[in-house]
Amino acid sequence: MPHVAQENPLTNEVTFDFIAVGVGPFNLGLAALTSTINEINGLFLDRRDGFDWHPGLMMEGVHLQTPFLSDLVTLADPTHPLSFLNYIKKQGRIYSFYIREDFFLLRQEYNQYCQWAAGQIDNICWQQKVDAIHYNPESCCYEVEVQDALTASRRRYRCRKIVLGTGQSPHWPQCSDAVVKDNPNTLHAADYLSQKQRLQSLNSITIIGSGQSAAEIFYDLLQDIDDFEYSLNWVTSAPRFFPLEYTKLTLEMTSPEYVDYFYNLPGDCRDELIASQKNLYKGINSSLINEIYDLLYVKRLSLEERGRTLPVKIHSNSKLVSVTEHGQNIYLQFDHREQNKPWQLQTEGLVLATGYGFQQPRFLAPITSRIQYDKAGRFQVQRNYSIDAHGGEIYVQNAELHSHGFVTPDLGMACYRNSQIIKEITGIEYYPIEQRIAFQEFGPGAGGAASIGREKQNRELKTRATELI
Repeated sequence: MPHVAQENPLTNEVTFDFIAVGVGPFNLGLAALTSTINEINGLFLDRRDGFDWHPGLMMEGVHLQTPFLSDLVTLADPTHPLSFLNYIKKQGRIYSFYIREDFFLLRQEYNQYCQWAAGQIDNICWQQKVDAIHYNPESCCYEVEVQDALTASRRRYRCRKIVLGTGQSPHWPQCSDAVVKDNPNTLHAADYLSQKQRLQSLNSITIIGSGQSAAEIFYDLLQDIDDFEYSLNWVTSAPRFFPLEYTKLTLEMTSPEYVDYFYNLPGDCRDELIASQKNLYKGINSSLINEIYDLLYVKRLSLEERGRTLPVKIHSNSKLVSVTEHGQNIYLQFDHREQNKPWQLQTEGLVLATGYGFQQPRFLAPITSRIQYDKAGRFQVQRNYSIDAHGGEIYVQNAELHSHGFVTPDLGMACYRNSQIIKEITGIEYYPIEQRIAFQEFGPGAGGAASIGREKQNRELKTRATELI
């Protein structure tokens, strides 16, 4: 298959079965699973120069929140040559991994594994910017316009299906927009490592957010607090710093049955549920929470020996409502959500660990008439992960939180989703798709209220019959 960067005519005569735009972990998993299926002709395009997963948060020692079995392929095919176990064997580290006895991969190791897998797949084309996607009614195909980032040459590809895996973009609170644009000491967590040295030269640093990224950054900065002598603040609007719930019956909610259950709920009910389930997918590892507390304890003792107090403040229930600046100082205005009282914090550095959100890519503009949207303007995602009016042409990865639930960004469900997308694209179930894995029922079953009522009525009739006899 020719690389996009090669000099070729504007239009490629090959019609691909599908083109996938964006190569994050989810579309990389699709690339891996389709790499061993000769009958599928797919192409993967990404504007970056290679795979690199959250480089701004690649602190030493941080790890995934899902076990290593949630790699690119194993939960679909444990024998696949692009599995993590095959990778670690080829690196000569499988016995070290075995002795370590830790199911949770270091984030750095997961990134290296994905880079290795991407290097084995020949239909991934990097540095290719998708400018527009059109639909040609004569050929009943989509035409993808691409620009090569190195040569600026342009090319058009034709395909029958599209898979969107463009990922999510950093979310900035609206109240911070004016300051963020101009102040180099204000950043999103996604850029933390590249700005860490600058932050540590300041007198004060504040982190906003209560998820895993906020906790990792707080812990990282806390380790050096006595060397750099900055003050450190951590503020969240949540009522507490929620641990990621990781009990086994809760984990059953990352299942095909729960996706079915959630998908069939009314839209308003789904939105309410997602808002209440953040500790199921946005919480902090319990071990990290404990490590933070222990480190706070140690740092306080160490500083008190030198006649200093620990310059750390941690606040919950505090919603950020405005961000202003004066000179080198940034002023953060909060509302305490339970006491309904305003308060202000002054800082020099600000890290917004405020998560990510999906934004519709601009290149979809020419085909928006073929896409279905819900009343909130989001993709109306069908159960098979398609968003087009026909229900079988355009598929999404990690853009269906509102329709399929909190398992959407979960690496552990990626193989399940990719197996379904492959079946939809080809009509063949190349990888067995589990229908039921949970012990529990998520909706009313045969023992629901109506059934219980009938059983009670039957018992009463039997009792009356016995009395008549």
